[in-house]
Amino acid sequence: MSLQVTLDFLAQLRENNNKEWFDEHRADYDIARGAFSDMLGELMMRFSDVDELPVLAAKEVMFRINRDVRFSKDKSPYKSSMSALFGPDGRKSTSRYYYVSIEPDGQSIVASGLKSPDTKTLKMIREVIAEDAQPLRDIIQADAFVSMFGELQGDQLKTAPRGYDANHPDIDLLRYKEFMASRHFSDDDVARDDFVDDILETCRALKPLTLYFHTIIKRERA
Repeated sequence: MSLQVTLDFLAQLRENNNKEWFDEHRADYDIARGAFSDMLGELMMRFSDVDELPVLAAKEVMFRINRDVRFSKDKSPYKSSMSALFGPDGRKSTSRYYYVSIEPDGQSIVASGLKSPDTKTLKMIREVIAEDAQPLRDIIQADAFVSMFGELQGDQLKTAPRGYDANHPDIDLLRYKEFMASRHFSDDDVARDDFVDDILETCRALKPLTLYFHTIIKRERA
């Protein structure tokens, strides 16, 4: 089933983000979620072409559509996207993962890297970069990476992190608080029958970045 039904439902949900409307359109949600789940199933079965991850059920990688509004000023109960995380522990993975999100109006993305690491992990990553940043530079300066993702993304400090000189030769990388790369897709891209091929191609290009951080974290925690 084409993901067009998923995009259409999410566009309507964005305009009617309340429980009453959602309950009335539960059948439409089930169809939209089913199309997304089917796509995830196909992606999972073919993912060995990219990375050796365990084959999990779609429900183990898919995030809930309900928003956690406890600490948010926006009390809209539902997300305007459907998303999943492929990794060793499904959606609970903290490294070596690939994020897929479907959202209308060209907001669909495939991403990976290291997002929002805790203080201890970030300190460890910075120490490795400060000692030798070349492996990371080789990844983010590779032609395939630049052509698909442009440059490294993620929140950054405006100044040097504590303990590092502002004139450090790799201060541009040390200022990052998270290290991400993502590729956006148009609604036409998402609705095509070969969209899974595009996701796999993107994840293949993301693999060096996600394995870089996964290897550091795994080594330091061993």
